[in-house]
Amino acid sequence: MIIEVKIPSPGESINEVELATWTVKTGDLVKRDQELALIESDKATLPLIAPEAGKIEILILEGEMAKVDAVACKIDTSVEMPVEDTTDPDVVDEKIEDEKKEVKKKEVKAEAKGDAGSEPVGADSEMKETSKDSDNLSQVRTTPLARKMMEAEKINVDDIINGLRRISSDDVNTVLSKGKEISRLSGKPSERTIEREKMSQLRKHLSQRLVQAKNETAMLTTFNEVDMQNLMNLRKKHQPAFVKKYGYKIGLISFFLKASALALKLHPKINSQMDGEEILHPSYVDISVAVQSPKGLMVPVIRNVDTLSLAEIESELKRLADKALASRISMDEMTGGTFTLTNGGVFGSMMSTPLINPPQSAIIGMHNIVDRPMAVNGQVQIRPMMYIALSYDHRIIDGKNAVSFLVDVKRMIENPTSMLHGGKDEGKELLNL
Repeated sequence: MIIEVKIPSPGESINEVELATWTVKTGDLVKRDQELALIESDKATLPLIAPEAGKIEILILEGEMAKVDAVACKIDTSVEMPVEDTTDPDVVDEKIEDEKKEVKKKEVKAEAKGDAGSEPVGADSEMKETSKDSDNLSQVRTTPLARKMMEAEKINVDDIINGLRRISSDDVNTVLSKGKEISRLSGKPSERTIEREKMSQLRKHLSQRLVQAKNETAMLTTFNEVDMQNLMNLRKKHQPAFVKKYGYKIGLISFFLKASALALKLHPKINSQMDGEEILHPSYVDISVAVQSPKGLMVPVIRNVDTLSLAEIESELKRLADKALASRISMDEMTGGTFTLTNGGVFGSMMSTPLINPPQSAIIGMHNIVDRPMAVNGQVQIRPMMYIALSYDHRIIDGKNAVSFLVDVKRMIENPTSMLHGGKDEGKELLNL
């Protein structure tokens, strides 16, 4: 029976995809539920899975564009799959070991007899090369490594040495280095090449979004700095108990996600977005998190961050990050965010102006933590400091709202327990202000 395997839909509004990579080739026998290929759209990457076992025939080649529901390949289920070898590997290893011992015994007996025609131990590790000299022919021995290097570089024995001696890999490297030095001194240019790489659908879409953000928003960035000492002390103190209870560590990003979500509830304009001549104000907080993947930048969304605990945020962040690294993020998991967080600090960034992720109106950027001298209670102390940045669309967000939002994030990170009170100022709450 012939089964047609069709291109799946990555999501609504996507009619065409690119068949990025085949993991099998025509004629291969595939198993049921085996991954056959990776399909790449302008927003996500998803696998093509074999519905049944059989012999495959590929119809759409790598790099080709294909319509959704087009037949990517066919599987002939009438072809019998080979029976898997169930031989105990330990038994096989024992047989191999017995054969090795038998061969060793024969070698020892041959040496004892003094067989003049036999080669000494290690003789097979050397090769003989005839070197043609202007006066005579000389027998020169070369090691296997040297021989391999000579063939790769297209040089012979005469290029290395005249006379009778063993040529080693060091000799070959010496000749090659001298040749390169002579080439450099003589002014001969080294090889200059340009490698062309086809832009993926994901990269194309990302490029369009970045240009859109620059051209269609009145983007402005405000900065602040955060003393990370209290938060780092809290993590260090409670990390062992947290790992024991949940099975994974709590990271700094989860605290920033929680603080940002609570600050967005205090400053709802930062969580808004434009739709034509209207401004939308979602009652929920869905934060997109920028994650670097092998396919490029992906931005999965964590839903209802304001209602999640730190442990729940960390668990969801870990799940989405793992899927992004494996290029398994679905379309639904990357749509609908109301705000974005990006962390350039993991790459060593000190300060940046992150680009807004349309149609959102703001994005917060974390950066690296650096020990700096700070004035604390009138005295200079070395503190772990981080610069944070908020880029926002000035068309609908005023500077006062943007600055106040970032100040509240700073306050919650520097005093993490304030998040227990919805991110509100504890002093104002106490005084009923």
